Amino acid sequence: MLFFSFFWAFFHSSLAPAVDIGSVWPPKGINAVNPWAIPLLGSCVLLASGFVLTLSHHAMILGNKDLAIISMVITVLLGFFFIFLQANEYYMGEFTIADSVFGTVFYMTTGLHALHVIAGVSFLTVSLFRMYFDSFTTEHHLGLEFAIFYWHLVDVVWLFVFFVYYWWGS
Repeated sequence: MLFFSFFWAFFHSSLAPAVDIGSVWPPKGINAVNPWAIPLLGSCVLLASGFVLTLSHHAMILGNKDLAIISMVITVLLGFFFIFLQANEYYMGEFTIADSVFGTVFYMTTGLHALHVIAGVSFLTVSLFRMYFDSFTTEHHLGLEFAIFYWHLVDVVWLFVFFVYYWWGS
């Protein structure tokens, strides 16, 4: 619901820009983030992590513990790399959360997504330790499946964030 409200605010502000911001989108003085630099790399990293996570899940089902663990380690590292890229983008950003409605909805949405990525990496890390200590079997690994579902949901939300805020918003 929170993501929906941020998307709503973005669409409302961008499709009918207020006179206060010059009736243009993005507002005058705001240089939108180049979608083909860090955001595209972050998108590729996040989508790659989803593919590697699926490999880990299939390896777990087939009983290949070593491949499942290696794939999960790669997934967690890709998650941390995405968080690093997002933090780097914030650090290098040319506008702040206080620079008009554009900055507000941009940072609130991407920040909320980053919090979900951090939660997802935490869930995957717990699943990694459970894999390592044989808490999962090929038949019983519901906690892993919940973490996988959550991670894929984070991927899908990011695709919307990327296309709306970075590609269309710039």
